[in-house]
Amino acid sequence: MMTAKVVSQTLAQRAEDIARYLLPNGTKEGNEWRAGSTNGEKGQSLGVHLTGEKAGLWSDFALGQSGDLLDLWSATRKITLSGAMKEAACYLGVPQIRFEAHKPANFVLPRIEIKPTVINSVVMNYLINERKLTIETISAFQIGEKGREIILPYLRNNEIIFVKYLSLDRPKGKKQIRVEANCEPSLFGWHLVPANTRKITICEGEIDAMTLYQYGVPALSVPFGGGTGNKHKWLEQEFDRLLVFDEIYLCFDQDTEGQAAVTELIDRLGSHRCRVVELPYKDPNACLQAGIEKEEIHKYFEQARTLDPVELKRANFFVDQVIEEFYPTDGIAKGISPPWEKAKGKILFRPEELSVWSGINGHGKSQLLGHLILNFMKANTRVCIASLELKPKRLLHRLTRQAAGLAEPTIGYIEKINDWYGDNLWIFDLVGTAKTKRLLEVFLYARQRYGIDIFIIDSFMKLDIAEDDYKAQKAFMEQLCDFKNQHNCQIHIVVHPRKGVDETQAPGKLDNKGSGAISDMADNCFCVWRNKKKEEIKKLKAQAHTLDAKQLKILEEPDSLWICDKQRNGDWEGKIGLWFDPKSLQYLSFEKQKPTQYVEFSTLI
Repeated sequence: MMTAKVVSQTLAQRAEDIARYLLPNGTKEGNEWRAGSTNGEKGQSLGVHLTGEKAGLWSDFALGQSGDLLDLWSATRKITLSGAMKEAACYLGVPQIRFEAHKPANFVLPRIEIKPTVINSVVMNYLINERKLTIETISAFQIGEKGREIILPYLRNNEIIFVKYLSLDRPKGKKQIRVEANCEPSLFGWHLVPANTRKITICEGEIDAMTLYQYGVPALSVPFGGGTGNKHKWLEQEFDRLLVFDEIYLCFDQDTEGQAAVTELIDRLGSHRCRVVELPYKDPNACLQAGIEKEEIHKYFEQARTLDPVELKRANFFVDQVIEEFYPTDGIAKGISPPWEKAKGKILFRPEELSVWSGINGHGKSQLLGHLILNFMKANTRVCIASLELKPKRLLHRLTRQAAGLAEPTIGYIEKINDWYGDNLWIFDLVGTAKTKRLLEVFLYARQRYGIDIFIIDSFMKLDIAEDDYKAQKAFMEQLCDFKNQHNCQIHIVVHPRKGVDETQAPGKLDNKGSGAISDMADNCFCVWRNKKKEEIKKLKAQAHTLDAKQLKILEEPDSLWICDKQRNGDWEGKIGLWFDPKSLQYLSFEKQKPTQYVEFSTLI
């Protein structure tokens, strides 16, 4: 992850070059670069260390400024840290990941006039008397009011981009919250974060962020509280802005929802820069109401725990997970079932699994996997496809045909299907040989920023690993296993089998080209086999040939077999017969079954 710290460390390796570039009027004196100030004039007040452990650190004694080379870049260019990061990365030749959604979201700015709070109003009395916030804090956050509603404006660059309303009335004890529609989900409090700070706190509520500000702690609040999944959709928009922080303190409630949020944010923001704050009361504002002083609050932040090594846990840590394995919540196993009734209860696609897909060239392994991808998206999971053999337009042509259940959907239907893809379908846009390192970099970015659940690699042979380099193949499979385990996601990779005598026999997990580690390290091994003999007999029948009893029997066989010959976390292995519909490119459970329309569409008004 290209964070501010990483950029700064990279700049420090070229400290003299960077100092000369940013301060061209300066001079080298021993192991330092000297200039007058961050304005760049000649002089002695500003010194940049060029070598040793302090390489890149600088101080401007005249102005009382100091920092690392990224801070210097920001100060000399008069730009934000975020802008400095982008310029510095470009200067260093570091590739910037650009990962656009299939269809970018269209956000609108709130078009409302916010009435500020006034002395002795219901809202002001609540914030001051019950929540113990000062008038200065309330004013700094530009809090408004509407009757018995608190208006919470989310500002960035002096512009309101999101508005939330919190009612003081709580029927049956439940919070009454509403937001302005179609606005960009973001973090609350950006306008009060010091320009060049490299530490930030993320908390669970706006009043907590206001409280921390009052305590002298720069803080931002999430817009939708604790929990997981779509509650953190804001992270897609804020991901780049958060890269400037070397340390991120997570100060959430100690309840289930709060801790679930902490777990997900640590995964997506990076455990190396996250610190978990544990306060003596349930949240910062509860501390303020209890009379906890500023100095004591700061001690809790100083004691914020880093994460223990993920490898070291007591066995009883897993008791809830073990119970969940025996007795899944609501009786539903965790994972996604295939779309075919005959496969349910036999095969389940679970998080933290690596599946290998094989099959003779032209037997439909990628096509069947495409059908499953639609089923994954139907279950509201996000999928990223690295189709290294097909251009995106060809891949999406096939997938859209499968989604429609038709050979030629109308333009309106195609647009409807692409709307349905939305944020659930992403494409790694490269046809040709992919560098494994870059592929995993983009996958990590996609997982952390957009919460991608399932990654598809099609195929192994299009990676930068030689067919006979078994050591590199094993190393890459190990990297995939580490990735899916660390990030709680699925990975599916298409491989090719060694050539057999003919196409009448389906290859198995021991027939894959390359290292045995490909199948050994996979959780699931699947093969797709096409009944070519049946296709030949169907042609003979169409040409009015007389068929014998054996040939007629073959016509009753399925068109394809989906073969599972390894399922580490399941009890079933075997073959499932499927019929193929050439118009929709879908695989069906029986011959006369109609294709599924994954997206409802009608031209009738």
